[in-house]
Amino acid sequence: MNHDNFPFGEHPFGRGDAPRRGGPHGHGRGRGGKRGERVGRPGGWQQKDVPDAGDAEQWFLGRLPDDWFDGTATVEVDREEIVVIGELNAPESDAGVEGRIARFRESTRDDRMRIADEAEARYGRKVAWGVTIDGDTTLFTHLAVPVMTRLRQPERKVLDTLVDAGVARSRADALAWAVRLTGDHIDPWLAELREAMAKVDDLRAQGPDVRNTSTQDDETD
Repeated sequence: MNHDNFPFGEHPFGRGDAPRRGGPHGHGRGRGGKRGERVGRPGGWQQKDVPDAGDAEQWFLGRLPDDWFDGTATVEVDREEIVVIGELNAPESDAGVEGRIARFRESTRDDRMRIADEAEARYGRKVAWGVTIDGDTTLFTHLAVPVMTRLRQPERKVLDTLVDAGVARSRADALAWAVRLTGDHIDPWLAELREAMAKVDDLRAQGPDVRNTSTQDDETD
């Protein structure tokens, strides 16, 4: 898979500790929330809520022009980005492949920007595009999400070994490579985990509103 950039910043390490939110010791209100208020997915990620994108694939398949791709487009969604990848027929030569990709990218640019703006307003996420030709996927410029993390020396040595061996160009690249490799090997388990999380969210939504109940009880007292 070819990428215009990598999914991690180039220098997440080596610049000292990033400033912590909420005060000099990392405590306090967190990301803009009131003291004691939980921000993000209930019972899970402490991130700002974003609009639900469960119907994003259907929306894009209905919104995309019918003549853009030679096969059905795939739509991948996470909390920051929606990636739309369409299949194109393979020319006979490598030069033909490059030209086919360049032609699609230039001829659809304005329409892709318009559709991306509509999707961002609807789903609160950036949109990236890509094409697949004969099994090889090329992503156009897409979102690079910096990941803050602290690694101990043994973990840093793993990344440095990958860099020294030429597998990766930097620690950030090595970390991205390791994440992709791990995801490839445990993808079935991750799919089951996501399904279980979705069931928990559904059950939570069907349950009583504990916050409203608590308020009513306080008023009764």
